[in-house]
Amino acid sequence: MNLAGLDWGIILAFFVISLAIGLLVSRQSGKDYKEFFLSGRGMPWWLLGVSMVATTFSADTPNLVTDIVRNNGVAGNWVWWAFLLTGMLTVFVYAKLWRRSGILTDLEFYELRYHGKAAAILRGFRAIYLGVFFNIMIMATVTLAAIKIGGVMLGLSPLQTVLIASIVTVVYTSMGGLRGVILTDFFQFALAMTGIIWAAIVIVNLPEVGGLSKLLAHEEVQGKLNLLPDFSDSSQLVPLFILPLAVQWWSVWYPGAEPGGGGYIVQRMLSAKDEKNAVGATLLFNVAHYALRPWPWILIALASIVVFPDLESLRTAFPNVSENVVKDDLAFPAMLTYLPSGLLGLVIASLIAAFMSTLSTHLNWGSSYIVHDFYRRFINEDADDKTLVRLGRWSTVALMVLTALFALVLENALQAFNILLQVGAGTGLIFILRWFWWRINAYSEIAAMVISFVMAIYLEILHPGDLASHTKLLLGIGVTTAGWVLATFLTQPTDQKTLLAFYKLIKPAPGGWKPVIEKGLADGQLEAVAVAPGRLPLEIGGMVIGCAMVYSALFATGFWIYGNISAALVATAVAVGGAVALIWIWGKLNRG
Repeated sequence: MNLAGLDWGIILAFFVISLAIGLLVSRQSGKDYKEFFLSGRGMPWWLLGVSMVATTFSADTPNLVTDIVRNNGVAGNWVWWAFLLTGMLTVFVYAKLWRRSGILTDLEFYELRYHGKAAAILRGFRAIYLGVFFNIMIMATVTLAAIKIGGVMLGLSPLQTVLIASIVTVVYTSMGGLRGVILTDFFQFALAMTGIIWAAIVIVNLPEVGGLSKLLAHEEVQGKLNLLPDFSDSSQLVPLFILPLAVQWWSVWYPGAEPGGGGYIVQRMLSAKDEKNAVGATLLFNVAHYALRPWPWILIALASIVVFPDLESLRTAFPNVSENVVKDDLAFPAMLTYLPSGLLGLVIASLIAAFMSTLSTHLNWGSSYIVHDFYRRFINEDADDKTLVRLGRWSTVALMVLTALFALVLENALQAFNILLQVGAGTGLIFILRWFWWRINAYSEIAAMVISFVMAIYLEILHPGDLASHTKLLLGIGVTTAGWVLATFLTQPTDQKTLLAFYKLIKPAPGGWKPVIEKGLADGQLEAVAVAPGRLPLEIGGMVIGCAMVYSALFATGFWIYGNISAALVATAVAVGGAVALIWIWGKLNRG
């Protein structure tokens, strides 16, 4: 594509502002490594919430949604919409617990909750396993989207795209630390949302599409519009709706939607001013992520069915793009080539912003694992802040280089999404229960991690075509869950001293901690007044009402777009009622 001077000016201005933010806060971020990785634990809820949303608005997300809609219709998005359940569980149950812990990374949790060499080994191994290997896979899927966008919209080779897109991100992330990432996220998210909403409006009204009414009436599009899958077709109902809502949300670990919270979501909660700001940030994230953002992507995906009905039409339109990356997710950047000058520059800048906001978070998060949970814990406990900040910056650069190399061998976003789900299958329930059931120990987590990984290798690499994706996921969940439960009862529990210290600090609901509490009371190590009754039923109620509110808002938006006025009014009323109930619950929890 030939970009006009205005387009290049917008893109250049975006790069300059992003770099400037990182450089402006570099001195403050570099004064100690806790500032570098947690921005001084003084961030407000609204800034953290927007940062969480910006991170999950990666360059590969609209590509993934386009892939899903073209293959399985709008209802296919339940494979990720279902993660709202774990998101709202994190809001009302786990956010305050994480902030209360006072740790620097979620991996430090292991030596807070468990004891001995097993806890230390688990922490160190996962620092490299998640912070390096798993993190690189996630970042590579984001970089793959940048490669496709660069190839379609700018005519760049994969190597050129990776080099150009990575350099600025590495510079401001390594210099500005988490504070620079969060502040840049705010600017980038505003730009990204403006660009994608404007682009959706223009694309829907292209002559090739004919406007919203013609798009919705198109023969190939009508079968893709349902918000729920066909309940008479079990081949679609089970994998796209029942499995995600009944099993997947609580049993599968997936970045950004970890049961009980984890990764960069926890990093944001730990950097909040206090527990209330941690909860508020996570609530804002879930509302914006599921209710506000999906529809511009969905509309562009539906329009792509009209303009590019199959893969052959994409190959014909973009003969210079490598054939191994011409998949359905390529249709998203293909549609953006129809945008006019000015808007094109804004949208390209917004996609670069989406790419950079996600990558910068993962780079800083992965670096925190390498520095805090591996180097400082196992190699040099006495390292000074200057050394740790320097290592954080160099590890950021190394992660980016490895990501770029791996991105060159991936083919499509849905492929990586399925692999990530399979690797995390069966581990999620541990992350939910370990706060509330004293019997879970380090060996429970080690068993779950090893078994899920072996199952993923077997099902996705050794026998990739033998079973349907949802069958493989269920098999992985079943075997892994059975394995870690068995390991829990075959091994010794965490020692009483560690368990009691954890209970005193975190103050979880006491139901699953009765043996620990009773022994602590009997030994005089715990006072009866320190045993709080907990408010778990009210918190679960908040989760349920929060989910109802967000899903209703999501449906209401869709019904308004479809012109289904009666359904839109009902869904809107439910969403408003849910918001009112949520405000009431929020008040009761805060008073408590």
